[in-house]
Amino acid sequence: MAEVMPTDAVIDDCWNRIGTKGDGTCPELQQHLRCLNCPTFARAALQQLDRIPASAEVAQQWMHSAVGTEPQPRGADASALVVRIGGEWLAIATTVVQEVAETRPVHSLPHQRNPAISGVLNIRGALRICVSLAQLLQLQTESAPGQGASHLLVTAFEGQTLVFPVEQVVGVHRYAPDALAPVPTTLAHATIQYTRGMVEWRGRQIGLLDHELLFYVLNRSMT
Repeated sequence: MAEVMPTDAVIDDCWNRIGTKGDGTCPELQQHLRCLNCPTFARAALQQLDRIPASAEVAQQWMHSAVGTEPQPRGADASALVVRIGGEWLAIATTVVQEVAETRPVHSLPHQRNPAISGVLNIRGALRICVSLAQLLQLQTESAPGQGASHLLVTAFEGQTLVFPVEQVVGVHRYAPDALAPVPTTLAHATIQYTRGMVEWRGRQIGLLDHELLFYVLNRSMT
């Protein structure tokens, strides 16, 4: 399971000391070439987004960025990354998100019976399984599964890494766990099955994915 950093913990800005903005002595630079490619930098970025205070000034600053945070309700002590998959807005816990990567070629897996398994792709030199959540959740798409995606969510839970193509990444949304609303029966059956509850985001209710169930079912289907 991904490690959760306390909100008052100090983030080690190693990129400013030994990275490309520092003296360049970081041994990871030999593999990643620059700090923007390093998973340590990606995790720090998510952690920094997660701890930004809900103030009008900060909200205004992030309003003009590609990925940002918004004013959040009092008592919000959980967070999720808001994404669009198959035209549907969904959220996934930031604790399992390792990084947001650019799309890249997916290589098919022979004898794979699960239609949600798109294949494998290269993430930082390692082959990772790519899963179409649009296919798994039976979400309508205008293009073939994964082809309309503009980003990849690299996620990890209990030692397993999975990559999910998404059409859009909005940013981190904080919410109070006890404020989760029940899942309405109007959602598609597959979406209901993999949704933990509904969170309010920008005046609408969006589904919070049950990542534990997702990883369990996908791991079982691949064994």
